[in-house]
Amino acid sequence: MISIKSPKEIESMRLAGSIAAAARALAGKMALPGVTTREIDREVEHLIRSRGAVPSFLNYAGYPASACISVNDEVIHGIPGKRKLHEGDIVSIDVGAYINGFHGDCAATFAVGKVSEEAARLIEVTRQSFFEGMKFAHRGCRVSDISHAIQTYVEHNGFSLVRDYVGHGVGSKLHESPEVPNFGPPGHGPRLLPGMTIAVEPMVNVGTWEVKVLKDGWTVKTADGALAAHYENTILITSGDEPEILTRVHE
Repeated sequence: MISIKSPKEIESMRLAGSIAAAARALAGKMALPGVTTREIDREVEHLIRSRGAVPSFLNYAGYPASACISVNDEVIHGIPGKRKLHEGDIVSIDVGAYINGFHGDCAATFAVGKVSEEAARLIEVTRQSFFEGMKFAHRGCRVSDISHAIQTYVEHNGFSLVRDYVGHGVGSKLHESPEVPNFGPPGHGPRLLPGMTIAVEPMVNVGTWEVKVLKDGWTVKTADGALAAHYENTILITSGDEPEILTRVHE
């Protein structure tokens, strides 16, 4: 069942979203040569807890960290550790914050120093594909209208979309209905209604869309070893013509 949030619940989600967005921004600033993924994870957890929230991901289904940090050909769910970032890497950082009974969930891919032209374009196309999808995230549209817009934009730019993992509803649970794929024909899936909150998260690969899961049971890599990028925000379907991004930093 799809949850429609009340005004009070939406306020809690704005707070959770702002904390998650602040953690994402901090992580992005830390994405520098010589920094370990564990150091980023530690600071993400500290920021989230300092705002009175708890990390959504820590111990979620057994996940051992506060952030998912995925480097280069890692698509999602990379486990932070001793790995040091190097000049030219790209790093996808996915964070969530839980407060007052609700979650905020967001991600972005960051360049570590100077990166290749292809890597820079991948990051930008992935980010923009989210906003192309968001053009259809308003009442009366269907979920797959978002999906189709993302796919059309990404494939027009010569990249591919991961099929095995999708966006999702978010609220009192980190993953709720409906699923929000990043591919497919328009006009399908649930109709979008005011009060729905969804995480839209394109996962884009340079090469094939196919992926594999490593032996750690979490880290997802591209099957062909090509670069991957990830961008995500939690958004609210409103009664007006534009959705609201809940994962924004509020100073």
